[in-house]
Amino acid sequence: MKERILTGDRITGKLHLGHYVGSLKNRVELQTQYETYLILADVQALTTHFEKPELIKQNLRNVALDYLSAGIHPDHATIFIQSMIPEIAELTTYFSMFVTVNSLRHNPTIKAEATERGFQDMYYGFLGYPVSQAADITFCKATLIPVGEDQVPHIEQTRKIVRRFNQLYKPVLLEPKPLVGDVPRLVGLDGNNKMSKSLGNAIDLDSTQEEVSEKIKKATTDPARIHKTDVGHPEICPVYAYHQAFRKEGSDEIYESCKKGQIGCMECKRKISQSINDLLEPMRERRRVYQNDPKKVDEILMSGTEKARLVAKETMQEIREAMSMNYF
Repeated sequence: MKERILTGDRITGKLHLGHYVGSLKNRVELQTQYETYLILADVQALTTHFEKPELIKQNLRNVALDYLSAGIHPDHATIFIQSMIPEIAELTTYFSMFVTVNSLRHNPTIKAEATERGFQDMYYGFLGYPVSQAADITFCKATLIPVGEDQVPHIEQTRKIVRRFNQLYKPVLLEPKPLVGDVPRLVGLDGNNKMSKSLGNAIDLDSTQEEVSEKIKKATTDPARIHKTDVGHPEICPVYAYHQAFRKEGSDEIYESCKKGQIGCMECKRKISQSINDLLEPMRERRRVYQNDPKKVDEILMSGTEKARLVAKETMQEIREAMSMNYF
């Protein structure tokens, strides 16, 4: 039996280039080597979108299209909907009995996102979503989790939960390990240290050629450069970070030319726009195919969810037995 991967996204909006380099690229590359499960985390999306649940239905299909257009193939990966696997909710409840509030409050990802969203007092669901993520991972006994750098604390939380469960009851769960992409954290267009849909500084995976070019044109660059011949500081420039991520072979040349004032910001932006569009063009083609056949997308989601549900039932039988909760 192949080792299992579990990864996915809270479906709070379309995926962007930060998602791609952080974990989606790894998912595509590994889907034939591992038994891959991809979760559309609609319940966890409610942690920040509980007032607008109608958006989640739309986002669910948008993110599914992002997966398929990026190269996830339904023959190799199981895409499923979190809310349609009730065993995940049950397992979340069991885990929550022995996870302390302090450990959740000290989770750096939770703290950072709470600050970003201006939460003065955290909701129970938001504070506890790392516990829900632990259930996502363990219900299918996944051992490898492709994630962005900001999600690593959640994987460590899951590892602690698994160890605690196995110690308290029986050793039936497996400890996962994270797999971070080549670009752990992609800087935002505005120079913010993270590309984020909530910050509005991202390039979505479904962007047109024109949208990519326009967004790159407006991207923050080295503020010290006024003229093309000014000495540049590429190490602080978001556009150079994109060269490193999406145009690796030519990035050294860009670095030297910028440092010597031999290339202007507009030319630098033109080159990276072309490289990003070259990356996205095959995705656009695949997206058009799936967009023209929405019934096929729904079939993929229903089939994947049915398969995941069967796995969940098997795991929960073991969980209940380990906890002496198999009463009859």
